[in-house]
Amino acid sequence: MRRQTRPQGEAMRGRVTMMVLVLGTVLGAGPALAQDSCPEFGAEDQLPVLLNPKLAPRTVLLCNRGYAVLHSGLAHEPLWAAEYLTRQDVEAAKRIGRSTNNFHEETRLPAGDGARLADYRGSGYDRGHQVPSGDASSLEAQEETFSLSNIVPQTPRLNQGIWAGVEMGVRALARRDGALYVVTGPLFEGQIQAIGQEVLVPSASWKAVYDPERNGAGAYVCTNTQAPSCKQMSVAALEARIGIDPFPGIAQSVKDRAMPLPEAMASPYGERGRSEDQMEARLLRQLQKTLIREGWKVLRHVMENAQ
Repeated sequence: MRRQTRPQGEAMRGRVTMMVLVLGTVLGAGPALAQDSCPEFGAEDQLPVLLNPKLAPRTVLLCNRGYAVLHSGLAHEPLWAAEYLTRQDVEAAKRIGRSTNNFHEETRLPAGDGARLADYRGSGYDRGHQVPSGDASSLEAQEETFSLSNIVPQTPRLNQGIWAGVEMGVRALARRDGALYVVTGPLFEGQIQAIGQEVLVPSASWKAVYDPERNGAGAYVCTNTQAPSCKQMSVAALEARIGIDPFPGIAQSVKDRAMPLPEAMASPYGERGRSEDQMEARLLRQLQKTLIREGWKVLRHVMENAQ
């Protein structure tokens, strides 16, 4: 991997520090709402809500064919991207395959707020999709996922490794249960660096999933490092870290309990001789075993309390 490019000079460090303060994780008193012009991508027709009002300045809601994204002109990247992923979408995306690699700058943003292609050159970071191109059910929808408004800096080991495993696991779950609401975004914790013209590098990437079929929700948080790892947690625990409510329309009791999600494969495309269908089947078998274990735990707890 190429050496990471760090911001140079006191002025640049000062600007980055100021942006980190603005994007801090101390939650404010009330929610900041995006303009709700494409609510169909949110659970119960409600898009994610910013719980931290300091995240709200210079945000723009962009509606696309397959997803909605709230873009930050402070971070020069999305704060969240929301999609409604169905079994039909996944199957259509498989038939299309990856038909483009045309990363492009977003023209719908105010001047200076969007990332530039040049920001990523020589940075050592991949252009990491928030809504994956592998979820897009048409060529036009796939093209839209390559907008830099849907991209954050990710290490190659995250983007090409376990994060791809997370995406594959979510698609497998959508195929099994029929439809999911999925929200993805960057997490900013600790000392934040920047690439190019102040495109912030997240400390981690997160993906929240709501499954209407099971009325359950859970989330992944994956570290954006050279040795990335992922943890699963409840949506409520995720909210406390990111200052965003991915699913304001669902019950708090659903957010409080972490629904088991498919275990992310560290290198899903590194297994020779296995198709994506075979790997998805393996992920679902592992998930079924987890659900059985969780069921036995609940049953044992009920029986112990009944005695």
